Amino acid sequence: MSAIIDVSQLGKQYRVYRKHEGLWASVSHLFKREYSTVDAVKSISFQIQEGEIVGFLGPNGAGKTTTLKLLSGLIFPSSGTATVLGHVPWKRENAYRRNFSLVMGQKNQLWWDLPAQESFRLHQAIYKVPADVFNRRLDELTSLLEVKRLIGQPVRELSLGERMRMELIASLLHNPRVLFLDEPTIGLDVVSQKRVQEFLKYYQQEERITVVLTSHYMKDVEALCKRVIIIDEGEIRHDGSLSDMVDRFSLHKVIALQFSDGEIPEDLERFGELLSVDLGVAKLKVEREQVSHILATLLDRYDIHDITVHDRPLEDVFAELFDSHRKPETEEAVV
Repeated sequence: MSAIIDVSQLGKQYRVYRKHEGLWASVSHLFKREYSTVDAVKSISFQIQEGEIVGFLGPNGAGKTTTLKLLSGLIFPSSGTATVLGHVPWKRENAYRRNFSLVMGQKNQLWWDLPAQESFRLHQAIYKVPADVFNRRLDELTSLLEVKRLIGQPVRELSLGERMRMELIASLLHNPRVLFLDEPTIGLDVVSQKRVQEFLKYYQQEERITVVLTSHYMKDVEALCKRVIIIDEGEIRHDGSLSDMVDRFSLHKVIALQFSDGEIPEDLERFGELLSVDLGVAKLKVEREQVSHILATLLDRYDIHDITVHDRPLEDVFAELFDSHRKPETEEAVV
């Protein structure tokens, strides 16, 4: 089965002007400018099949948004090839543009001073959506996202969460087969994040569209994505399942301990970092390879009523991955 998105050795470089401080430097740069080349994306390759929802993760400046812009045809690559739905994105063919959408959490596609319904009508005209199809989809989407009563209000009067739901509606009115989401829940409160997550999960399952999602909120990723692609400094570090990412990159686990007498030993920190003590349960962060040895020592030394071992929260694993990539850890547990 051929991939919906096929990326091969795709790269993007930018030529950046370097300016030094001072008056003399400013004058000299009038005659001779200094430039350097920045690799935003470095020869990345991956494939995404129809109906997949894939998390595209990385720290700020990793190349996530640049990759989405390349796949959307907004910018041209410096090297490599890519096809989406059999089209080369930067050729900007109408047949391709009618079949994908790009939603960027930090950019608006709706007219600020007009009601959202006016922007929706504009999208209907641009994509030539028949009136009956448009009305049916608009009714369905506004009902699912619980904003039907708000489409007559100027966009500027809506909350951030309401605006983002309107942005999603605008992006889906023409029934695209591929959806690129760049930080769709950025700045949203917990309730709005959950509504967006639930909608995307339901809609993707119903329509079987292909979704590529970038987000710094790991709850988005956990709720929606089975597969993640991790990019850092323009290069792919991991392409696989979430569980594989945790197994591969998590340096620590968490041991939760409940002692039979309810008292927390004073020397517990010698086994690892004491994360919390709550309702008589102590949580220790320990090195992954030391778990078996530490468990055996704890059980031998203390009278323990209950003990559990689990992975750290995904956001902690994610942060740990990039911290360890930049500066290896040197701390060791003392037992």
